[in-house]
Amino acid sequence: MSLVFAGTPRFAVPTLEKLVAAGFHVRLVVTQPDRPRARGMELALSPVKESALKLGIPVSQPDKIKTNAEFQAELTALNPEAIIVVGYGRIIPLWMIDLPKLGNLNVHASLLPKYRGAAPIQWAIANGERVTGVTTMRIDAGLDTGPILLQKELPISSQDTAVTLAPKLAEIGAELMVETLCGLRAASVHAKPQDHDLATLAPILKKEDGHIDFRRSATEIWNRLRGFQPWPGAFTSFRGKNLQVWSAKPLAAEIPLGTIRVEGKVALVGCGDQSALELLEVQVEGKKRLSGQDFVNGYRLSDGEVLGANTP
Repeated sequence: MSLVFAGTPRFAVPTLEKLVAAGFHVRLVVTQPDRPRARGMELALSPVKESALKLGIPVSQPDKIKTNAEFQAELTALNPEAIIVVGYGRIIPLWMIDLPKLGNLNVHASLLPKYRGAAPIQWAIANGERVTGVTTMRIDAGLDTGPILLQKELPISSQDTAVTLAPKLAEIGAELMVETLCGLRAASVHAKPQDHDLATLAPILKKEDGHIDFRRSATEIWNRLRGFQPWPGAFTSFRGKNLQVWSAKPLAAEIPLGTIRVEGKVALVGCGDQSALELLEVQVEGKKRLSGQDFVNGYRLSDGEVLGANTP
Protein backbone atom coordinates (compact mmCIF):
# COMPACT_ATOMS: atom_id res chain seq x y z
CA MET A 1 0.00 0.00 0.00
CA SER A 2 1.37 3.40 -1.05
CA LEU A 3 1.28 5.98 1.74
CA VAL A 4 2.22 9.56 2.56
CA PHE A 5 2.95 10.23 6.25
CA ALA A 6 2.35 13.66 7.82
CA GLY A 7 3.62 14.17 11.37
CA THR A 8 5.98 16.21 13.50
CA PRO A 9 6.39 15.33 17.23
CA ARG A 10 7.93 12.39 19.08
CA PHE A 11 4.44 10.95 19.52
CA ALA A 12 4.21 10.32 15.75
CA VAL A 13 7.52 8.45 15.37
CA PRO A 14 6.35 4.97 16.46
CA THR A 15 3.55 5.04 13.87
CA LEU A 16 5.94 5.92 11.07
CA GLU A 17 8.44 3.26 12.10
CA LYS A 18 5.82 0.53 12.57
CA LEU A 19 4.26 1.26 9.16
CA VAL A 20 7.65 0.83 7.50
CA ALA A 21 8.40 -2.31 9.53
CA ALA A 22 5.02 -3.77 8.52
CA GLY A 23 5.92 -3.41 4.85
CA PHE A 24 3.86 -0.38 3.87
CA HIS A 25 5.43 1.81 1.20
CA VAL A 26 5.81 5.26 2.77
CA ARG A 27 6.78 7.31 -0.27
CA LEU A 28 7.00 10.72 1.40
CA VAL A 29 7.11 12.17 4.91
CA VAL A 30 5.61 15.63 5.41
CA THR A 31 6.66 17.49 8.55
CA GLN A 32 6.94 21.02 9.92
CA PRO A 33 9.87 23.21 8.81
CA ASP A 34 13.02 23.10 10.95
CA ARG A 35 12.74 25.55 13.85
CA PRO A 36 15.37 27.48 15.85
CA ARG A 37 15.90 25.94 19.26
CA ALA A 38 17.75 26.72 22.49
CA ARG A 39 20.17 29.56 23.09
CA GLY A 40 22.23 29.01 19.95
CA MET A 41 19.05 29.27 17.85
CA GLU A 42 20.36 26.49 15.63
CA LEU A 43 17.76 24.88 13.39
CA ALA A 44 16.40 21.70 14.95
CA LEU A 45 14.87 18.82 13.04
CA SER A 46 11.49 17.51 14.10
CA PRO A 47 11.56 14.00 15.61
CA VAL A 48 9.63 12.72 12.58
CA LYS A 49 12.16 14.19 10.16
CA GLU A 50 15.02 12.58 12.09
CA SER A 51 13.25 9.23 11.86
CA ALA A 52 12.46 9.65 8.16
CA LEU A 53 16.09 10.43 7.32
CA LYS A 54 17.24 7.31 9.18
CA LEU A 55 14.70 5.28 7.24
CA GLY A 56 15.76 6.81 3.93
CA ILE A 57 12.35 8.31 3.16
CA PRO A 58 12.09 11.62 1.22
CA VAL A 59 10.95 14.56 3.35
CA SER A 60 8.84 17.59 2.42
CA GLN A 61 8.54 20.61 4.76
CA PRO A 62 6.13 23.15 3.26
CA ASP A 63 5.55 26.40 5.15
CA LYS A 64 1.87 26.23 4.23
CA ILE A 65 -0.30 23.60 2.61
CA LYS A 66 -3.80 25.01 2.08
CA THR A 67 -2.98 27.08 -1.02
CA ASN A 68 0.40 25.56 -1.89
CA ALA A 69 0.07 24.54 -5.57
CA GLU A 70 3.56 23.02 -5.68
CA PHE A 71 2.90 20.81 -2.65
CA GLN A 72 -0.51 19.83 -3.99
CA ALA A 73 1.06 18.80 -7.31
CA GLU A 74 3.72 16.78 -5.45
CA LEU A 75 1.14 14.78 -3.49
CA THR A 76 -1.14 14.37 -6.50
CA ALA A 77 1.72 12.92 -8.52
CA LEU A 78 2.42 10.37 -5.77
CA ASN A 79 -1.24 9.29 -5.81
CA PRO A 80 -1.12 7.65 -2.33
CA GLU A 81 -3.81 5.18 -1.30
CA ALA A 82 -3.92 6.87 2.13
CA ILE A 83 -2.34 9.81 3.93
CA ILE A 84 -1.47 9.05 7.55
CA VAL A 85 -1.63 12.10 9.84
CA VAL A 86 -0.22 11.99 13.39
CA GLY A 87 0.38 15.29 15.18
CA TYR A 88 1.30 17.12 11.98
CA GLY A 89 0.35 20.48 13.43
CA ARG A 90 -1.60 21.94 10.50
CA ILE A 91 -5.26 21.86 9.51
CA ILE A 92 -5.65 19.41 6.62
CA PRO A 93 -7.23 21.21 3.62
CA LEU A 94 -10.12 19.78 1.64
CA TRP A 95 -8.02 19.04 -1.45
CA MET A 96 -5.75 16.84 0.69
CA ILE A 97 -8.70 15.14 2.41
CA ASP A 98 -10.18 14.23 -0.98
CA LEU A 99 -6.94 13.08 -2.62
CA PRO A 100 -6.37 9.46 -1.48
CA LYS A 101 -8.80 6.59 -2.04
CA LEU A 102 -8.80 5.57 1.64
CA GLY A 103 -8.71 9.15 2.92
CA ASN A 104 -6.53 10.87 5.51
CA LEU A 105 -6.24 8.58 8.53
CA ASN A 106 -5.38 9.96 11.95
CA VAL A 107 -4.14 8.52 15.26
CA HIS A 108 -5.79 10.55 18.02
CA ALA A 109 -4.76 10.08 21.66
CA SER A 110 -8.21 9.74 23.20
CA LEU A 111 -11.34 7.64 22.98
CA LEU A 112 -13.27 9.90 20.65
CA PRO A 113 -15.62 11.68 20.83
CA LYS A 114 -14.05 12.45 24.22
CA TYR A 115 -11.21 14.99 24.25
CA ARG A 116 -11.25 16.41 20.77
CA GLY A 117 -8.48 18.96 20.31
CA ALA A 118 -4.79 19.63 20.76
CA ALA A 119 -4.15 18.27 24.27
CA PRO A 120 -6.19 15.08 24.84
CA ILE A 121 -3.56 13.32 26.96
CA GLN A 122 -3.10 16.28 29.29
CA TRP A 123 -6.80 16.95 29.82
CA ALA A 124 -7.70 13.30 30.37
CA ILE A 125 -5.29 13.15 33.32
CA ALA A 126 -6.19 16.64 34.55
CA ASN A 127 -9.87 15.71 34.63
CA GLY A 128 -9.21 12.58 36.68
CA GLU A 129 -10.01 9.98 34.02
CA ARG A 130 -9.14 6.40 34.98
CA VAL A 131 -9.10 5.14 31.38
CA THR A 132 -8.05 6.72 28.10
CA GLY A 133 -6.93 5.24 24.79
CA VAL A 134 -6.32 5.86 21.11
CA THR A 135 -8.62 6.18 18.13
CA THR A 136 -7.90 5.76 14.45
CA MET A 137 -10.27 7.92 12.44
CA ARG A 138 -10.83 9.28 8.96
CA ILE A 139 -10.24 13.03 8.91
CA ASP A 140 -13.03 15.30 7.72
CA ALA A 141 -13.36 19.09 7.66
CA GLY A 142 -14.12 19.36 11.40
CA LEU A 143 -11.91 19.26 14.50
CA ASP A 144 -11.48 15.53 15.26
CA THR A 145 -15.07 14.94 14.13
CA GLY A 146 -14.46 12.29 11.45
CA PRO A 147 -15.74 8.72 11.55
CA ILE A 148 -14.05 6.24 13.88
CA LEU A 149 -12.20 3.22 12.50
CA LEU A 150 -10.69 1.42 15.53
CA GLN A 151 -10.17 2.17 19.22
CA LYS A 152 -8.12 0.69 22.04
CA GLU A 153 -8.30 1.52 25.75
CA LEU A 154 -5.43 2.09 28.19
CA PRO A 155 -5.77 2.49 31.98
CA ILE A 156 -4.32 5.65 33.54
CA SER A 157 -2.34 4.80 36.67
CA SER A 158 -2.09 7.10 39.66
CA GLN A 159 1.62 7.50 38.88
CA ASP A 160 1.08 8.57 35.28
CA THR A 161 1.81 12.06 34.06
CA ALA A 162 1.35 13.38 30.54
CA VAL A 163 5.06 12.69 30.04
CA THR A 164 4.81 9.00 30.98
CA LEU A 165 1.43 8.34 29.36
CA ALA A 166 2.20 9.80 25.92
CA PRO A 167 4.80 7.16 24.90
CA LYS A 168 2.45 4.34 25.91
CA LEU A 169 -0.34 5.80 23.80
CA ALA A 170 2.06 6.39 20.92
CA GLU A 171 3.02 2.71 20.83
CA ILE A 172 -0.59 1.56 21.03
CA GLY A 173 -1.58 4.06 18.34
CA ALA A 174 1.17 2.82 16.04
CA GLU A 175 -0.02 -0.76 16.33
CA LEU A 176 -3.62 0.32 15.87
CA MET A 177 -2.82 2.20 12.65
CA VAL A 178 -1.16 -0.89 11.18
CA GLU A 179 -4.22 -2.92 12.20
CA THR A 180 -6.50 -0.26 10.70
CA LEU A 181 -4.75 -0.25 7.32
CA CYS A 182 -4.70 -4.04 7.16
CA GLY A 183 -8.40 -4.06 8.04
CA LEU A 184 -9.26 -1.48 5.39
CA ARG A 185 -7.35 -3.45 2.80
CA ALA A 186 -9.23 -6.62 3.79
CA ALA A 187 -12.56 -4.74 4.05
CA SER A 188 -12.91 -5.92 7.66
CA VAL A 189 -12.71 -2.44 9.22
CA HIS A 190 -15.64 -0.08 8.64
CA ALA A 191 -15.97 3.56 9.64
CA LYS A 192 -18.70 4.53 12.09
CA PRO A 193 -19.83 8.10 12.82
CA GLN A 194 -19.09 9.72 16.15
CA ASP A 195 -21.88 10.60 18.56
CA HIS A 196 -21.35 14.35 18.60
CA ASP A 197 -23.63 14.75 21.64
CA LEU A 198 -20.97 12.99 23.74
CA ALA A 199 -18.08 15.16 22.56
CA THR A 200 -15.76 16.92 25.00
CA LEU A 201 -12.92 19.29 24.19
CA ALA A 202 -9.21 19.26 25.01
CA PRO A 203 -8.04 22.75 24.03
CA ILE A 204 -4.42 23.76 23.63
CA LEU A 205 -2.82 24.48 27.01
CA LYS A 206 -2.19 28.01 28.21
CA LYS A 207 0.22 29.13 30.92
CA GLU A 208 -2.64 30.11 33.23
CA ASP A 209 -3.91 26.51 33.21
CA GLY A 210 -0.97 25.72 35.50
CA HIS A 211 -1.93 28.31 38.13
CA ILE A 212 -2.97 26.48 41.31
CA ASP A 213 -6.42 27.45 42.59
CA PHE A 214 -6.49 26.25 46.18
CA ARG A 215 -10.30 26.37 46.15
CA ARG A 216 -10.12 23.14 44.15
CA SER A 217 -9.81 19.87 46.05
CA ALA A 218 -6.31 18.47 46.56
CA THR A 219 -7.13 15.59 44.22
CA GLU A 220 -8.21 18.00 41.47
CA ILE A 221 -5.00 20.01 41.85
CA TRP A 222 -2.93 16.81 41.90
CA ASN A 223 -4.59 15.57 38.71
CA ARG A 224 -3.89 18.87 36.96
CA LEU A 225 -0.28 18.83 38.19
CA ARG A 226 0.19 15.37 36.62
CA GLY A 227 -1.66 16.25 33.45
CA PHE A 228 0.10 19.51 32.74
CA GLN A 229 3.62 18.08 32.59
CA PRO A 230 6.08 19.23 31.38
CA TRP A 231 4.28 22.56 30.71
CA PRO A 232 2.68 24.60 32.19
CA GLY A 233 3.00 22.38 35.27
CA ALA A 234 1.48 23.60 38.54
CA PHE A 235 2.61 26.86 40.11
CA THR A 236 1.72 29.38 42.76
CA SER A 237 3.60 32.15 44.58
CA PHE A 238 5.75 31.99 47.70
CA ARG A 239 7.21 35.06 49.42
CA GLY A 240 6.69 37.08 46.25
CA LYS A 241 8.35 34.57 43.92
CA ASN A 242 7.01 31.85 41.63
CA LEU A 243 6.83 28.40 43.21
CA GLN A 244 6.64 25.41 40.88
CA VAL A 245 5.15 22.30 42.48
CA TRP A 246 6.66 19.28 40.72
CA SER A 247 5.28 16.53 42.91
CA ALA A 248 2.63 16.36 45.62
CA LYS A 249 0.23 13.99 47.34
CA PRO A 250 -3.43 14.67 48.16
CA LEU A 251 -4.85 13.81 51.58
CA ALA A 252 -7.70 14.69 53.90
CA ALA A 253 -7.11 17.62 56.27
CA GLU A 254 -8.83 20.79 57.43
CA ILE A 255 -6.44 23.67 56.73
CA PRO A 256 -7.37 27.17 55.51
CA LEU A 257 -7.04 27.55 51.72
CA GLY A 258 -3.46 28.07 50.55
CA THR A 259 -2.16 28.01 54.11
CA ILE A 260 0.90 25.99 55.08
CA ARG A 261 0.85 23.61 58.02
CA VAL A 262 4.19 22.09 59.03
CA GLU A 263 4.03 18.62 60.56
CA GLY A 264 7.55 17.58 61.47
CA LYS A 265 9.45 17.84 58.18
CA VAL A 266 6.28 17.71 56.05
CA ALA A 267 4.62 20.78 54.50
CA LEU A 268 0.87 20.57 53.92
CA VAL A 269 -1.13 23.20 52.03
CA GLY A 270 -4.86 23.67 52.57
CA CYS A 271 -7.17 23.00 49.60
CA GLY A 272 -10.91 22.85 49.01
CA ASP A 273 -13.27 20.10 50.18
CA GLN A 274 -11.41 19.62 53.49
CA SER A 275 -8.28 18.36 51.77
CA ALA A 276 -4.62 19.25 51.58
CA LEU A 277 -1.56 18.73 49.39
CA GLU A 278 1.63 17.34 50.84
CA LEU A 279 4.47 19.07 48.97
CA LEU A 280 6.91 16.39 47.81
CA GLU A 281 9.08 18.36 45.35
CA VAL A 282 9.07 22.09 44.67
CA GLN A 283 11.20 24.74 43.01
CA VAL A 284 11.38 28.38 44.02
CA GLU A 285 11.96 30.78 41.13
CA GLY A 286 15.67 30.95 40.26
CA LYS A 287 16.58 28.03 42.54
CA LYS A 288 17.05 24.28 42.13
CA ARG A 289 14.39 21.69 42.87
CA LEU A 290 13.98 20.70 46.51
CA SER A 291 12.32 17.81 48.31
CA GLY A 292 9.48 18.79 50.60
CA GLN A 293 11.70 18.21 53.64
CA ASP A 294 14.50 20.39 52.27
CA PHE A 295 11.92 23.06 51.44
CA VAL A 296 10.73 23.06 55.07
CA ASN A 297 14.28 23.19 56.42
CA GLY A 298 15.87 25.53 53.89
CA TYR A 299 13.14 28.18 54.03
CA ARG A 300 12.27 27.69 57.71
CA LEU A 301 8.59 27.28 56.97
CA SER A 302 6.15 27.86 59.78
CA ASP A 303 2.45 27.34 60.27
CA GLY A 304 0.20 30.02 58.84
CA GLU A 305 2.29 31.15 55.87
CA VAL A 306 0.09 31.49 52.78
CA LEU A 307 0.89 30.41 49.24
CA GLY A 308 -0.59 32.26 46.30
CA ALA A 309 -1.12 35.54 48.12
CA ASN A 310 0.80 37.45 45.45
CA THR A 311 -0.44 35.43 42.45
CA PRO A 312 -3.11 37.18 40.37
